[in-house]
Amino acid sequence: MHVAVVGATGQVGGVMLDVLAQRNFPLSSLRLFASSRSAGKEIAWEGGIIVEDLATADFSGIDIALLSAGKTASLAFAPKIAEAGAVVIDNSSAWRMDPSVPLVVADVNNHTVSAGNSGCIIANPNCTTMVAMMALKPLHDLAGLQSFSVSTYQACSGAGLAGVAELDEHLRAGAPNAVGLAFDNTAITLPPAEVFPDNVAFNVVPMCGSFADDASGETDEEQKFRNESRKILELPDLEITPTCVRVPVFTGHSMTIHASFAQPVTPEEATEKLATSPGVKVCQQPTPIAATGADETLVGRIRQSGESGLVFFLSGDNLRKGAALNAVQIAELVAR
Repeated sequence: MHVAVVGATGQVGGVMLDVLAQRNFPLSSLRLFASSRSAGKEIAWEGGIIVEDLATADFSGIDIALLSAGKTASLAFAPKIAEAGAVVIDNSSAWRMDPSVPLVVADVNNHTVSAGNSGCIIANPNCTTMVAMMALKPLHDLAGLQSFSVSTYQACSGAGLAGVAELDEHLRAGAPNAVGLAFDNTAITLPPAEVFPDNVAFNVVPMCGSFADDASGETDEEQKFRNESRKILELPDLEITPTCVRVPVFTGHSMTIHASFAQPVTPEEATEKLATSPGVKVCQQPTPIAATGADETLVGRIRQSGESGLVFFLSGDNLRKGAALNAVQIAELVAR
């Protein structure tokens, strides 16, 4: 397969290259694209590949293009790459809710990827949605999902390299006086937050994304979670109540889910189902550190909530399964 990675010098683009190598994806050729400020750089891949300028590139001859260059770039270039004959697998929010574009989580709704299609766009879900789907779809198959509420604990890498850099800077700035927080809340001074709405270091910020342009009081991240979950699970009226929270973690999104089902289900039944589901690992203590670098969503703390409800905790690598790995898994489905 002739493959392109668009946004190759970015955070997720780098993980995409790692995953392509680790999974021995059948490559005939690999081309790398980025914005003009990164064009000309050399990426270490079998002797080195020069990054091409996305704005002036010729896209002919590409079979599959993995895009992780942001919504604006995707809206501008995904149709052009598809028109040149490639299957475009896009990691941004640009195409997810387009009714003509499949929104795919590998091992959850593979049937939405049509065989033999070229010149089309396939969307990768939001990284938080992805972590949840790996557990919710098997449980829906088991007992019929009726509703769920979720509180997320999202890593700063979800805001890109700038989010990681800001957390690193603030942790280093506050570390010498951090113990003072136990005694005097004014003892620690941090630089002003720029990427996030408040300082995340030594803190928890109950807001991810921007407030939605309506009277709901929700953020766009919370609305993405609801809308994408409904589309992936093919449950357009599913009741979902999300609260998305940013925490001082570099990589790995976690969440607590309270789910209600149409049929009675016990923690033992849920554990047995999840333990045999692809892309899921049941463990006693899911944590973002344990999930970092792992292909699976980690699930644990499975408890009863009424006769037909469950509470459980999840952790997943937002850069891997939450973005790069899923894109490559979709490419594998296309290649097959």
